[in-house]
Amino acid sequence: MNSFELNKVILVDDNSSRRASLENSLAFLKVKHKVLTFVEFLQSKQNNEHFSIALVGQCDLPISLNKLIQFIGDHYKYTPICLLESWNDTEKLTQSSKKQLLRVLSKDLDDEILTDLLHEAQVYQAVRVSTQGSHQYHFPLILGESLALDDLQQAMSKVVDRDVNVLITGESGTGKELVARSLHDLSSRAKEAFVPVNCGAIPAELLESELFGHEKGAFTGAISSRAGRFELADGGTLFLDEIGDMPMPMQVKMLRVLQERSFERVGGTKTIKVDVRIVAATHRNLEDMVAADTFREDLFYRLNVYPIEVPSLRERKGDISILLAAFADRAAEQGLGRLKFQLSAIDSLERHAWDGNVRELLNLIERLAIMYPDGVIGVSELPVKFRHVNEPDPSRYQVQNDMKLDGDQHFISALEESNSIKRSAVFELPDQGFDLKAHIEAMETSLIEQALKKSNQVVARAATLLSIRRTTLVEKMRKYGVQRK
Repeated sequence: MNSFELNKVILVDDNSSRRASLENSLAFLKVKHKVLTFVEFLQSKQNNEHFSIALVGQCDLPISLNKLIQFIGDHYKYTPICLLESWNDTEKLTQSSKKQLLRVLSKDLDDEILTDLLHEAQVYQAVRVSTQGSHQYHFPLILGESLALDDLQQAMSKVVDRDVNVLITGESGTGKELVARSLHDLSSRAKEAFVPVNCGAIPAELLESELFGHEKGAFTGAISSRAGRFELADGGTLFLDEIGDMPMPMQVKMLRVLQERSFERVGGTKTIKVDVRIVAATHRNLEDMVAADTFREDLFYRLNVYPIEVPSLRERKGDISILLAAFADRAAEQGLGRLKFQLSAIDSLERHAWDGNVRELLNLIERLAIMYPDGVIGVSELPVKFRHVNEPDPSRYQVQNDMKLDGDQHFISALEESNSIKRSAVFELPDQGFDLKAHIEAMETSLIEQALKKSNQVVARAATLLSIRRTTLVEKMRKYGVQRK
C-alpha cells in the first residue's frame, strides 16, 4: 500500500519487559503493530511500510534523539513519534524534530492514552499530507494540474486499495469512467478484468441477462448459455455507469447481489458467488431520486460507501491548455495531423462555458484536426460558438479573402503591372558610376510606398505585389522608416 495506514504502530524499545507488555496490549486491542529492538530497527529494510505512529522507548545504542527522529522522518514519511520515556537530549531537539515529536510520556502507556495518541497521529498525518499538497498516487489517465483536480486525486488516493463500493458523480462528459479505470488500474485487482456496463444504454428487458448471464433456452433467442458481466468481472472491478438509469425492478435484484455477492443466471437455479468490486457512476442527483421514490434508498447507501465528485471543466479551466496538448497528440497518433494553437485561441477556449465538459473539448479537437491537419489554430479557425475574443490580426485573413474576389480588378492589375516591370526593366550603369547602396535604398523605399498605396495600406497585399514575405516587408519598412498612411 502506498499511503500511510491508520492504527498501525511501530514500537522500538530496548526495555524487554515493557516491549513484551506493550506488544500484548496492542494485540489485545487489535491494533496492527511491529515490535523491534533498536538494533533491529536501524538495520531493518523498510519495504515502503507506513505507520500511524512510532512508539520509542529506551535505547542502548549511542545515537542522539535528533538523529533518530531524522532517521524515522527519512524512512517513514509523515510518521509522528511518541517517547515512552524522557531522553537526556530532549531539550536539544531542532525545530524540525520538535514538529515530529507528539509527546513525551510521564506515565505508563494505557488503553486510553493509546487511543488518544492514535487520534492525534491521525490528525497530524492528515494535516501534513494536506500541507504538502500532493497525493500518494499518480493517475496517468487524469490530466491537469488545477486545485480542483488535485482535490479529486486526493480523494481517489484514499480509496484506491480499499475494497469498498465507490459512487462517482459529476456532469456528463467529465471523465467519470476514467476515474473508475484509474481506481482499478492502481488497485490490487489491476491484473483482473475491468468490466464497464452502461445501465442507460441497455434495454430494461435485457439488462438482467447482461449483468447476470443466462442459461440456454431461458428466453427466445437464448440458443446457448452465456456468462454475465458479474462473472466476467470476478476478481476485478465492475463499473456500473449511469446507475441512476437502472429500472426499479432491477435495483431490487442489484441490492441482493451487493449484499450477498451471489446470484443466479436468468433461467438457472445454480447460485454463483463472485468477488467483485463495484464502482458506480451517475450524472443524476440520486438523493433527489430517492426522495422522489425513483431510486431505492437502501441501494443508494450500498453504493455510496465512498463518494467521489468529478469537477466540471468550468471549475478547472487552467487545465485546458494541458488537455489541448494531450488531445492534439492523440489526434496525431490517429493520423489526423498535429495541431498547434495560438495563445489567442487558447484564451478564447478558456472563456467557453463547456457544457459538454472534456468530451466536448475532445470532439472539438478531432473536428479541427480534420479541417486543418497539421495546422495552426487561431481564433478565426475556431467554430463561431467557441470565439469569445476578437481576432487579433484580421488583416491576414483580409488579403486571403480579397484575393478571391473577381471584382478586385485594381489589385489584380497592380499585380500584373509589377510582374511586367520585373520582366522589362533594364538599367544602364553611368560612365561616372553611382552610389549603388543609396540607389537601392531609394528604389526600395519608393516601390514599398507605391505598393502600400496600391494595396490600400494593407501590408500583406503590398508584400504580395512585391513578391516578398509579409515579415520581410515589415522589416524593410522599419529599416527605411516607411509608415502606413
